[in-house]
Amino acid sequence: QVQLVESGGGLVQPGGSLRLSCAASGNIFSINGMGWYRQAPGKERELVARITRGGLTNYADSMKGRFTLSGDNALKTVYLQMDSLKPEDTAVYYCNARLVTASYWGQGTQVTVSS
Repeated sequence: QVQLVESGGGLVQPGGSLRLSCAASGNIFSINGMGWYRQAPGKERELVARITRGGLTNYADSMKGRFTLSGDNALKTVYLQMDSLKPEDTAVYYCNARLVTASYWGQGTQVTVSS
């Protein structure tokens, strides 16, 4: 099993920045990739960005150029740097770890972008 703990959410003004962290523990050597997803009220959960163990990243189109995903080589910790935040970025952000036969989620961290 893998346990994920997110941190770094909060309230920020439009145009501001936040950095989310996700720390993995447990069977981390079986993790093939990690990612961040978000879910706004009344909407489905959507991909924000993900990274493979080899360091390849991909982003949702609306996040490209504003968000940066990084992680250590062991994928023990991943970071999501969010810049130029917009009110529509308001959501609960969830960390995800992908294994061959399982997927694990963190508890989520609230990000609110508002003046």
